[in-house]
Amino acid sequence: MTSPTDAEAVAALAADLVRLDSRSSLSNLAVAERIEAALPGFEIERLDYADASGVAKRALVAHRGGPGGIALSGHMDTVPDTGWTNDPWSGRVDADGVLHGLGSADMKGPVAACVVAARGLPADVPATLLITTDEETTKQGAALIAERSELARRAALRGIVVAEPTRLAPIRGHRANINFEAVATGVQAHSSTGRGTNANLALIPFLSAMRDLHERLRTDPGFRDPTYDPPFPDFNIVLDNHGTALNVTVPRATCRIKFRYTRAQDPAPVQRAVEEAASAAGLALFLTEDGTPPELPADHPLVRAAEAATGRTAGTVPFGTDASRLNAIAPCLVLGPGDIGVAHAPDEHVSLAELAAAVPLFRALMRG
Repeated sequence: MTSPTDAEAVAALAADLVRLDSRSSLSNLAVAERIEAALPGFEIERLDYADASGVAKRALVAHRGGPGGIALSGHMDTVPDTGWTNDPWSGRVDADGVLHGLGSADMKGPVAACVVAARGLPADVPATLLITTDEETTKQGAALIAERSELARRAALRGIVVAEPTRLAPIRGHRANINFEAVATGVQAHSSTGRGTNANLALIPFLSAMRDLHERLRTDPGFRDPTYDPPFPDFNIVLDNHGTALNVTVPRATCRIKFRYTRAQDPAPVQRAVEEAASAAGLALFLTEDGTPPELPADHPLVRAAEAATGRTAGTVPFGTDASRLNAIAPCLVLGPGDIGVAHAPDEHVSLAELAAAVPLFRALMRG
């Protein structure tokens, strides 16, 4: 059962975190400081860095007790406030006990549940929190923890529960992704003069090849994984002319592609096809890999423990989480309060009752 004190603490901390604007383009230091203040008695490791735009960021590792426990993990950043018509950072709670605001479900509410669960454990039970940032963009916070955290290493974790919103259903596997950026360069001029070179013309053959690859990924049985819904990989194409006006020849055209794949799907042929198409079109190509697909066997002890605690069979999901980076530290399972269906959408919200229900569930998993 969740105590009234725990329920009140989760509600208060979640609302406080929502009220702090930490879109990925901004610094998250205020959120990190609020979380640290909520963890008296924990050893805190601050992993500070500047992102690619020079913005100050901080990931946190917090630990109390001995080694060998199960860690809880969540991220502090949010997506942009696109489409919101009311205050994204109000932290408003309505009469039905629903918290509204950007990041309420994804995932400041779940982070609050993690914090309250960890600090309420007996002192002799290992309690570890891995609190990241830039999950919505580069997963740099999780990568930094995996690569450099001395405290996480000393904690000798048996497993990690990533508390992304799953409606408290255990998720044993999800996709990882490779991000491609293909860039065509032209010559800017007034389009009426005939003196410019439109970068889109160099991009068109590449886009044609990407359209064919997109269709192949959806129809070729060799790329299907029936344990996921949908069974085919995600291959999402986004185009950008960087604000060029209609009467100007495009000096720079960019095609960005997010390719998501499961552990059973080999990314090498896809990467090779993108590289060959970019080379043939004379484009510059940049890529970043987002770790590896985290996927635990159905009989893994962490999966079995989560199924026993929730009474639900572990499944898989098509989206990604920090588990693709944190699985370098320990086996990862995804399980958290909230609905991914309202994440990244205007009027994002989460039930305070569901946040409170996550607290004893998390504690049960951490006790082992």
